[in-house]
Amino acid sequence: MTSAEPRTAAAGRRRPGSTNARMPGPKIPNQRRDARTTPTVSVQHLTELAGAGTLGGTVAEAGEVGRRGFYAAAYALCHPVVFDVVTRKVERRRGHAGCRRGLRHLTGPCLDAFYDDVEALVDHLLATTTPIDDLPAWLAYWAPRAAVDGHRRRRGAIGALQRPRMTATLAAGLDHDEWLMALSLEILTWVGVPATAGADVWPLDEWAQRRALVTGDQAGSTPAVVAADVDRVLAVMRRRADWYAAHVERPLGHKPAPVAAPPGDGVTDPRPLQAADGHDAADAHIAALAGTAVEAIARGLNRDDDPAATVVRVLTSLFLGGTGAESLDRAPGVGPASDDRLSALLTDPAAVAGIVDRVLPIVRELEQ
Repeated sequence: MTSAEPRTAAAGRRRPGSTNARMPGPKIPNQRRDARTTPTVSVQHLTELAGAGTLGGTVAEAGEVGRRGFYAAAYALCHPVVFDVVTRKVERRRGHAGCRRGLRHLTGPCLDAFYDDVEALVDHLLATTTPIDDLPAWLAYWAPRAAVDGHRRRRGAIGALQRPRMTATLAAGLDHDEWLMALSLEILTWVGVPATAGADVWPLDEWAQRRALVTGDQAGSTPAVVAADVDRVLAVMRRRADWYAAHVERPLGHKPAPVAAPPGDGVTDPRPLQAADGHDAADAHIAALAGTAVEAIARGLNRDDDPAATVVRVLTSLFLGGTGAESLDRAPGVGPASDDRLSALLTDPAAVAGIVDRVLPIVRELEQ
């Protein structure tokens, strides 16, 4: 199933990660599954049944397998209408210039919402039992209404209130505070929305802006202040324990768990503990290079190359000619300065002679 492929009523769930796809065109759902047993229903046949007012009854009698064929034809009819009538307007209000350009440009939650709205319109179409004279106009009329109904049904299925409203009891518990009452409705709406707030449970930054508009307190409307306001509202809601569990905790539990950034990602975050410090890593790197150097010098000696020239060439290439990748995790000036010391030694003839005298016995001993 590709990212442009909608979820079906039978499947009930779309493939995770169905975002950022560029596809040659939307594909019909379940086009591979049960391909030999699923009857093909043409768009023309579906249109004729809708015009005669027999579409809903025919689909009901077709059973699950037969419904798949009707669903494919209905999707082909519904998905462009939903994008033009519902999705494009929603994306314009959200300021998503890319998503409103076309179906190919929808990503992430916007694409998921589009599929939900298409499914809602398809279900409404396949259940209709009244004659439809002008099917495109009928779909355009019902697309936004079906999207709203589908949204409310999905909210109700997880326990979220379909239409959050202020009650007298909740308002009294909040002392009729205008901002706290508005925040309580935001909370009741948010728990039923599939979106997440990143590393936080609540979208505190967004609500801080809302608080500033409602209260006029620009300086005091910070995420920390809003977090305290949320705690106060939730404390009042918890006075009705059963209601709170059913309409706040239960729908909130259907959201993906907040994922915090790994430690050390923030500017002020402390660095995470490492299994070994920089000096241990440098020693391990030098030890690995030393083993390679011994092998390279041994090969040069076997070719009867000049011993001193071989030692200098190998040490220069391995210890002074690297990319420096092993020190990328260290700040400038931190870590061993062995490169500078070795570079100075290799330019001193007396020092080179001493190095050669010490290296050659080691190489010959390891060769035996």
